[in-house]
Amino acid sequence: MHKNFRRLPLAVAISLALPALALAQETTLGRIVVTGSATAASPTEVAPGTVQALRPATSDTASLLRDVPGVSTYGAGGMSSLPVIRGLADDRIRIKVDGMDLIATCPNHMNPALSYLDPANVGLLEVYPGVSPVSVGGDSIAGTIVAESKAPVFAKAGQGVVKTGELGAFYRSNGDAVGGSFAATLANEAFSVSYVGSIAESDNYEAARNFKTSRETGRIGHALPLDEVGSSAYKSRNHDLGFAFKGGDHLLEAKIGLQDLPYQLYPNQRMDMLENEQLRLNLRYTGAFDWGALEMRAYREKVDHFMDFGADKRFIYTKIGEPPRSECTQAQQAAGICASGMPMYSESRNTGLVLKADLGLSETDLLRLGAELQRYTLDDWWPPSGLGMSPETFWNVRDGERNRAGIFAEWEKQVSAQWTTLAGIRYERVKTNAGEVQGYDPTTDAKHMNSMQKSEADAFNRLDRKRTDDNVDLSLLARYTHDENLDVEFGLARKLRSPNLYERYTWSSWSMAALMNNFVGDGNGYVGKVGLKPEKAHTVSATFDWHAADRNWEFKATPYLTYVSDYIDAIPSPLSYRSYTPGSFNVLQFENQSARLYGIELSGRMPLASTEFGELGLRGQINYTRGKNRDSGDDLYNIMPLNVKLALTHKQGGWDNGVEFEGVKAKSKVSDVRSELQTPGYALTHLRTSYSWKSLRVDFGIENLFDKFYYLPLGGAYLGQGTTMRLPANGGAPYGIAVPGAGRSVYAGINYKF
Repeated sequence: MHKNFRRLPLAVAISLALPALALAQETTLGRIVVTGSATAASPTEVAPGTVQALRPATSDTASLLRDVPGVSTYGAGGMSSLPVIRGLADDRIRIKVDGMDLIATCPNHMNPALSYLDPANVGLLEVYPGVSPVSVGGDSIAGTIVAESKAPVFAKAGQGVVKTGELGAFYRSNGDAVGGSFAATLANEAFSVSYVGSIAESDNYEAARNFKTSRETGRIGHALPLDEVGSSAYKSRNHDLGFAFKGGDHLLEAKIGLQDLPYQLYPNQRMDMLENEQLRLNLRYTGAFDWGALEMRAYREKVDHFMDFGADKRFIYTKIGEPPRSECTQAQQAAGICASGMPMYSESRNTGLVLKADLGLSETDLLRLGAELQRYTLDDWWPPSGLGMSPETFWNVRDGERNRAGIFAEWEKQVSAQWTTLAGIRYERVKTNAGEVQGYDPTTDAKHMNSMQKSEADAFNRLDRKRTDDNVDLSLLARYTHDENLDVEFGLARKLRSPNLYERYTWSSWSMAALMNNFVGDGNGYVGKVGLKPEKAHTVSATFDWHAADRNWEFKATPYLTYVSDYIDAIPSPLSYRSYTPGSFNVLQFENQSARLYGIELSGRMPLASTEFGELGLRGQINYTRGKNRDSGDDLYNIMPLNVKLALTHKQGGWDNGVEFEGVKAKSKVSDVRSELQTPGYALTHLRTSYSWKSLRVDFGIENLFDKFYYLPLGGAYLGQGTTMRLPANGGAPYGIAVPGAGRSVYAGINYKF
């Protein structure tokens, strides 16, 4: 269990803990509401109580969305899963963290946007699925996730200076995960300064039973138990410092954030993240005027990212057929006998400007206008380490640029007492470019394992790599209130997303290089294509919402249908010197094709009984999504099977208890071109309980109560240990093992407000 990674004692975690919640006596400055009309676009908000309940159970903010209908997560690192909305994931979703459009700076997308917001600092999580308004959408086809840290706290009038804070800690038995959080705020009526920080650390987690046949990691003297999921450990530290000034209906806010992540290992990737540093500055102004509301934002983000082999993957590589080494000298590296690791670096700069205005045209009409600018630069390079990786640096993406400029207009109208409409148009120009590249040896193709690095680099460098996409989004939503028990929402949308830099500008079909470019965790290698077109999605959906007048009970049904032209899928790489082998790991190339997705979401909640022993309630949901490639007839990759969730809840006084059931059908419809693995169905049970006093909350729970073994349907291929940088035919990680889910885990958490 990663004894070389030193565990952080729980007592230290508590003493170092870091975020802040205001006490009842303070006030927060939230959103400015211009009209009292009910919007036609109703996002699903993760309830604050749900966030509180799940904080001790997870260090992954994306997993807080687990109970939102239609949302699931791609398995990845313990803190960096990728959210999926109705079968569309990752960059197909627009994720805004405190108003910033953050981009994963990694060829494996190990640092997605939500990984920079710790669960302890979540103030708001909203999901706009499918037909999202243009005011929150743009450069995405699946929908939008809005994540915000906690709002600044100010003293009430005449209260003087207030000092508040929160101290928290957690422990989880599976993986011996520990962590803590601390927050402090000093504020008067006009000024607020706050600090929020968190730490989290975990060893590898264990499955409910043995799932593999080898203990070997490729490192002499280091082996893993057969039930241990290799490369699932992590350690992180997050710090946020905030300043806010308030005067009347005007707020000026500045936030400085730092993430220092020493390591996060990946069970479904061939490499691990061994360092990630993000520094961000975020400035925001909001104000209310007689004519409406204004928001302005400017942000700057700097990311330095490093990958290599973690403790469970082979670090010293020798020529095929030679025994593994425990060390590798510089002379041996230069002679091409062995390689000490495979260092890979990524560096990015992200700058954005946002301007939004809400104009109250009348009591029933609201006009939203906005403009956005974003400049993103990326370098991705791999220094030589021997064994054919010499003498120069391999440039995966060099001088990459992805710049966006957009404007939008959105009109919300209260047509009548029963009808509310929302219509919007958004135009974006996305410009991408990249510089010339080279392989480890830019002088010859004869060297380096027939990798064709010189000829492929030369062909890439001869291309016109500048691309300009003019994207127009349209959305139309309407809400009809039939009576106090039934609302119906309708939505139509046309959404576009331009390819990311890795999809357009990765160039080498050499298996070692291609295997590094994979953000879906399927074990394959990927090659980009400069000529990729933007994805264009046309979506129609409707939500039927039956409920009590006081929302004491409710039931929702949402069917949806999406057609995507120029969908970016994968085909066998025509450039690779390795032939495509069905049912194995391969080198694939991104290609525009066509796709169709449809499904339905059912969700509801109701009270069961009110007794002297407390209030009993029931909530649940059923989700079904089907995705098909219309060109090839293949199934789309990583579509969550039919799944159901039920929870029996109990509340009395300070007690809040629940028993949760989760059932998932077998995944049999898989992507053949990616050799996607099928997974059997499973059913899990979870227990949660908490007790709250005025200033203290204690949580306790058991995940996977009956220690059931299961594979993650969206977890990808298991690559958590061994010689991961070789294909199975050359003694590499075997094909055919899916990443299993965690066995039973007992957790406890404590939060104290002061």
